[in-house]
Amino acid sequence: MLFRDSAAAVSAECLSGALFFRLTEQFVHVHGHRPGASEVRSWERSIPVLASALNDAGLGQVEMLLEYGLPLNSKRADAVLAGVHPETGLPSYVVVELKQWSSAEPDDDDPSLCRLDGYSRAVLNPVHQVRGYCAYLISFNGALAAHPERVSGAAYLHNATEFGVSGLFEVEQDQHGQLFIGARRGEFIDFLRTRLGPESGASAADELVNGKIGPSKQLMAVAAQEVREREQFVLLDEQQIAYRTVLNAVRRAQRSDHKEVVIVTGGPGTGKSVIALSLLGELYRQGVTALHATGSSSFTTTMRKVAGSRKREVKDLFKYFNSFMTAERNNLDVLICDEAHRIRETSANRYTPASNRTGKPQVEELIDAARVPVFLLDEHQVVRPGEMGTVAEIEAAAAKKDLRCQVVPLDSQFRCGGSDAYLRWVVRLLGLEPGGPVTWEPDGKMRLLVADSPQEMEAFLDSRRAQGYSARMSAGYCWKWTKKIPPGQALPADVVIGEWARPWNVYGERAVGGAPPAALWATDPAGFGQVGCVYTAQGFEYDWSGVIIGPDLVWRDDHWVTDRTASKDPVFKKSTPDADVDRLIRNTYKVLLTRGMLGTVVFSTDPETRAKLRELAGVPEGQYEESLARGPAVSEGVAAQGSGTRHP
Repeated sequence: MLFRDSAAAVSAECLSGALFFRLTEQFVHVHGHRPGASEVRSWERSIPVLASALNDAGLGQVEMLLEYGLPLNSKRADAVLAGVHPETGLPSYVVVELKQWSSAEPDDDDPSLCRLDGYSRAVLNPVHQVRGYCAYLISFNGALAAHPERVSGAAYLHNATEFGVSGLFEVEQDQHGQLFIGARRGEFIDFLRTRLGPESGASAADELVNGKIGPSKQLMAVAAQEVREREQFVLLDEQQIAYRTVLNAVRRAQRSDHKEVVIVTGGPGTGKSVIALSLLGELYRQGVTALHATGSSSFTTTMRKVAGSRKREVKDLFKYFNSFMTAERNNLDVLICDEAHRIRETSANRYTPASNRTGKPQVEELIDAARVPVFLLDEHQVVRPGEMGTVAEIEAAAAKKDLRCQVVPLDSQFRCGGSDAYLRWVVRLLGLEPGGPVTWEPDGKMRLLVADSPQEMEAFLDSRRAQGYSARMSAGYCWKWTKKIPPGQALPADVVIGEWARPWNVYGERAVGGAPPAALWATDPAGFGQVGCVYTAQGFEYDWSGVIIGPDLVWRDDHWVTDRTASKDPVFKKSTPDADVDRLIRNTYKVLLTRGMLGTVVFSTDPETRAKLRELAGVPEGQYEESLARGPAVSEGVAAQGSGTRHP
């Protein structure tokens, strides 16, 4: 959170003008950049209104937790009010979403969405927004998990009139989602009095802030229930908009023999795969013909294994992008293309029969296969030459067919403990954004460590595993990979660094000597002990990540140098331009460095690079061993996980 104090103190801070300077200062510390002018204006116009309502209600001692960060993601609730319930005397909390809207109308197709002047896209009805925040807090905060009745949610549109937003009241309201407007301010004050008493809310706030972060439901572990039974994940804000945008497109397609394309785009950990699974589950339950497709063997194999473990028809829902070369046009209602940045120019390969070599672009095959093709992608996760899934490519293919194409951007992220600061540190480190590397400033969400040896890194990760956390080691593709192992032989230790040697993960679809097949390296606990490469790590997450930066990327003087001769990756051909190799190697390390949910331990095989990493990680000489020995970022014994692609 950015600020916490009693309602009376917040009012005084607002009156002096000091609050907004303090919020800005804390925002810079947490996020690494200044808040936008519109965000500061919203603080200045909305927070005093909420504080005034609390004081007028006689609730000046209620604690206001402003810009309260939801656990394990980057979303923030405008305010969480902490106090004592007037009847039970127990802790009581109200999540408040503040809006400056004076008018808004429900979307014609879906009243859970609404339309505002000046907004090109529909936004979520604030009742659904605050309800999602309540559900998410109950799922992830140990102080609330056993006491969901202690939480209420309210959307307060303090500038709104009855006439301006009357249509928004059409949505169902409940304890976790109620709507109030400025024109009926007294109703909001009465509501606050029913949930909060005049006593100090400091202890209740302490209990919430110190609540253990509970493990979220792992994507793969609950895929069967997600597809076959009911919703398992809480979708927030833009995730909910993306989800509903697709369902509304499906409804239009069914009503009027209509076809349209939906693109959902977002960076690492924005929840694209969770949306894909939620959609597949809902469509499957409705009896809508839908399939899930990716370009990732590991992801598809894992989905088939977990989600389809008991029902063959569930396993058959998961396909590859090249499965639709001969598909009948519009034979499906919906095709959900996850990790669509891995779309290739064509589906044909050397094994494709001549009769199927149509020369048709893969993106057109996918669009043709369904009435509503859905593409979920991150343009900055391209790590192989020939991958070409971009918004522009898909939009162009849709335009060529004269199809409507909607783009829904996802901004909040759930990867790396929801740490925006860590993700920015990684992209600045690797030169994927301008400005050069910066020193890591701990934000309480992610831990960053630099190991002096691979032995040290492995020992630390193993100690985390002993406490119930998941951990994996991965590396740049800088060592040969023995892919054909005779039956009965163990995996050879191909990754050799001094006296330390470990095997790559298994290549292929069969287990070797107790090591899981490639597709299950990230999800099977037996995957620890082998070193994963980017192709087996991409799309997966684990609590603790160990990353070995090989000699293909080294720091010299004041910049990175990529050495293509140090890479053993067979996808790089002599004809691959140096600039492409440089970009793909940096993207590779971005993927590897963003797999951990609680922390990342980095080791470089190059001493100069290691020294630079230690400097940027902010670990002074002589303090490293103490830093490495400290416990995880969350309470000991709680295997905290987020709500993205999650694994044991």
